[in-house]
Amino acid sequence: MEISARNSLKGTVKKVVHGSVNTEITLEIAPGVELVSIITKSSAEKLGLIEGKQAHAVIKSSDVIVAIE
Repeated sequence: MEISARNSLKGTVKKVVHGSVNTEITLEIAPGVELVSIITKSSAEKLGLIEGKQAHAVIKSSDVIVAIE
């Protein structure tokens, strides 16, 4: 896989929650470290995303917002 995005995090699909239009994908990128993404249901099905499958989270963004309470 070659992409122009600079941030790609390899992980394992830990959880898949299908909605009527979108699917929530949880990737475990390190022990105890999870990343959650919302993608279209059709994309999740096309990629065959199921628990235990290896996948990459590709982040292409010019802004990252950090907040505290």
